[in-house]
Amino acid sequence: MSVIRLYPTIQAADPSAADSFYGEILGLDVVMDLGWVRTMASEQKMPVQVTFAKHSGPNAPMTDLSVEVDDFDAVLERVKKADFEIIYGPVLEPWGLKRFFVRDPFGKIVNILAHNNEKT
Repeated sequence: MSVIRLYPTIQAADPSAADSFYGEILGLDVVMDLGWVRTMASEQKMPVQVTFAKHSGPNAPMTDLSVEVDDFDAVLERVKKADFEIIYGPVLEPWGLKRFFVRDPFGKIVNILAHNNEKT
């Protein structure tokens, strides 16, 4: 037995509001839309992962979702231009992650991250 897919479900009064952040900022495509439920995905194969944590790092608020991106600076610029609230960072963490936390249209705190070879 192996897990085929693992995904979060975010409660949303208007699921189409996801398009502005998850579609335009992160580049996900709508793959199912029944009006009351909307699924967005990437064609890229992603590893199955779930994280359990006491906190999201020293002096950082707890996140609801983490999204690793291949072009950190481009996503950061899109978030700023779209005027989404950045609530932490951007920062290069001592353990080698570049990251910032942003509030999505549903109030969830999303950790946008990229691995970095530099250590602070």
